[in-house]
Amino acid sequence: MNFKKGMLMLVASLVLTLVACGSDDASSDENSNEGVNYSEEVEHTIIGIEPGAGITVTTEKAIEEYDSLSGWNLEASSTAAMITELEEAINAEEPIVVTGWNPHWMFAQFPDMKYLEDPKGVYGEAENIVTLARQGLESDHPEAFKLIDQFKWSVEDMEQIMYDANQNDEEISTVAEKWIEDNEDKVSEWTDGVGEGDGSTITLASTPWDSERASSSVLKIVLEQQGFEVDVTPVDPSIVFESVANGDADATAAAWLPFTHADFYESVKDDVVDLGPNLEGAKIGLVVPSYMDIDSIEDLEAAE
Repeated sequence: MNFKKGMLMLVASLVLTLVACGSDDASSDENSNEGVNYSEEVEHTIIGIEPGAGITVTTEKAIEEYDSLSGWNLEASSTAAMITELEEAINAEEPIVVTGWNPHWMFAQFPDMKYLEDPKGVYGEAENIVTLARQGLESDHPEAFKLIDQFKWSVEDMEQIMYDANQNDEEISTVAEKWIEDNEDKVSEWTDGVGEGDGSTITLASTPWDSERASSSVLKIVLEQQGFEVDVTPVDPSIVFESVANGDADATAAAWLPFTHADFYESVKDDVVDLGPNLEGAKIGLVVPSYMDIDSIEDLEAAE
């Protein structure tokens, strides 16, 4: 009996020890991010994209507006460089803060990312990508104007082209051709009531980013199928607005409004024809991997 009693006490002791260890492990997991100063870990630096981009300008404003971003540095380089640094950080599960936007294929490649809340509303709410045309385009090229005016698609449409191009290492223009073949019903809505073109050249101003490469490529192909020659000119965002306003470009499908490109739009709004959104539900902001235990820009800390 004493032997049995001793064995029972030993087993009970082992169980209690294992439970305690498990509790410690769980507690350790829960607190693994406690005490981590993400701001110091990223050296008070936001990884951005090209200087002059709408999100770059807005992030510079955010650094001015938020006390938590006081003393921070915006590392503006290129979209490709930003994606490279993001991928390296995620593979190593290291903290990183980047400028992000939808539509973009990076959210398909890295689904475990999140936007930081923006209590001050510097980045605005979800916005639209708007089509602008030069004054006189409707009278000069009514068929092209009608098609450009009827061009509408979704965030998912644009992201699909960008993601497929990235995954398959293909040019966006090549993937755009495939997308058009697979989406005849949607394309037919753009060309509804549009007559044959007369071979005139239509110039589209765009920005040199994948999102706008997708929209300009699709619009170029459909216009050419309708009988027009099309030139796409990728330029800095401010030049996009200026070129449409002064007639150097016929139209653009790359205006992010009412927030991202607000300043550029305000300077030319009386000199362009606003055709309204070609895509609704776009978004910009600061983005971090989900394993970072922060939810708001205000969770960051100012540089000393």
